[in-house]
Amino acid sequence: MSTSPLVAPRFAWPRAKYLVFGFIGLMVAYVLGHNERFLIDAKNAEWPHIQSFKWWLLPHGIMGACALLLGPMQFSDRLRQRFTKFHRVVGRFYVAGVFVAAPLGFYIQHFEERLGGARSFSVAAAVDAILWMLTTAIAFAFILNGKVQQHRQWMTRSFAVAIVFLEVRVVLGVTGLEKVSGGAFDETVVWACVAFSLLFADIALQVQELRRPRQVPAKAAPAAAVREPGLLGESAPV
Repeated sequence: MSTSPLVAPRFAWPRAKYLVFGFIGLMVAYVLGHNERFLIDAKNAEWPHIQSFKWWLLPHGIMGACALLLGPMQFSDRLRQRFTKFHRVVGRFYVAGVFVAAPLGFYIQHFEERLGGARSFSVAAAVDAILWMLTTAIAFAFILNGKVQQHRQWMTRSFAVAIVFLEVRVVLGVTGLEKVSGGAFDETVVWACVAFSLLFADIALQVQELRRPRQVPAKAAPAAAVREPGLLGESAPV
């Protein structure tokens, strides 16, 4: 009878990407409750502000929401391996969402400029839209050429730019900077989130690379043995 003690299973920490996407889910919940409450409240004070461009805001919001919600699914190894076709369909919806939401976001900001908004906000919206479309286009080009690793890297950058929408609202709301008169800090936060988006994406990629197991190079096959004279009864060369 075996008397070896039972070994308690070690606690397995969740993978880092699940923690990141969990935090993004919290940001989505905060923004929906704090900034987008007008979607479920017809008497919200935001409606008079968006009345003049609401029909542009509708497709922008729907396609942007599709990109934000479908983006995390593209990073699921299990989904990609088991449901390859579904992964591709979701990816195409993500690309479509980007190329509709990004230019419309810039146009809406430009529309607000005509209503008295600052030109610098339009420039920030243009930079954000260009970065989002460019990183997504590069990721799409890589996967069309069968280069999966580069595709995943650029998808990481694309999604990092996508969540600028959430980051700006969370930072302004949680810190209370949105309450400062005249929106003095709004533009600073927008530019900071846009500027750091690609940096944070590359930091995540480099950390992932550091955590990857080191590959041991395969040993070279030994050279063929040289036959000695007289081996196995063979006669030596003269």
